[in-house]
Amino acid sequence: MKTKKLNFLLALLLMTPLALLQAQESKNQAFYIHEDQVKPSKIQEYEQVSKEFAEACKTHKLSDVNWTTATTTTGKYLTIAPIENMAELDQNVFSPLMEKMGEDAFTNIFKRFNECYDRHGDYIVYLNNELTYMPEGISTTTEGENYRKWHFLHVAPNNIQNLKGKLKELKALYQKKGAKEYYRIYHNGFGNMGDYYVAVISAKNAEDYAKKSTVNDELIGEEGKKLFTEMFKYVLKYEVESGEMRPDLSYAASN
Repeated sequence: MKTKKLNFLLALLLMTPLALLQAQESKNQAFYIHEDQVKPSKIQEYEQVSKEFAEACKTHKLSDVNWTTATTTTGKYLTIAPIENMAELDQNVFSPLMEKMGEDAFTNIFKRFNECYDRHGDYIVYLNNELTYMPEGISTTTEGENYRKWHFLHVAPNNIQNLKGKLKELKALYQKKGAKEYYRIYHNGFGNMGDYYVAVISAKNAEDYAKKSTVNDELIGEEGKKLFTEMFKYVLKYEVESGEMRPDLSYAASN
């Protein structure tokens, strides 16, 4: 009993404040993300290996595995997969593929991957339904809109609730104005250093995003400008990433 209690307390200590928040809001979908920071000189090679790997999964009909891939202009490749719980991370989902391909062929693919980057890692994020603004229904897939803009709002632990409150006000303002710029809000979970919310906006391309943003700024006007000013008082650091979803590097098991 002492060991179980100690393990439980240790688990609580390792949880970030936003991870603790997630524990209270289990309805939020969790996503496992593997991030590869690919060398500029290796991007073409990395994408070739990624396509070969996805094709091998299709050829050998790998089941119970689905992922989408996103790329950023800074050379990050994000492999994103929904998970039901943390226990799924203990499963070796690629074991059947290795058996069908043969260990040498399977190992060679990951050897080629490893030659394309010096840094990579894994972490969990949660789609926050309460803060997301998608009045026609929450979905991570936006047909015909593969362009992405990620707005990272890093926050200190003592300001998480304050920032969350402002994000609630922002959603309410967008609802009142009938804004057409939809966004999804995610927050960090296990594997992340520090706490953050990230707003993800989809568009057809960079020009379409700029147009949406301009129209939305005019719509929310001074009221919106004031709210953003108040919100950023609680933001520790603000970062923006641009990129796109890559269906050609993604995989969905066929049933």
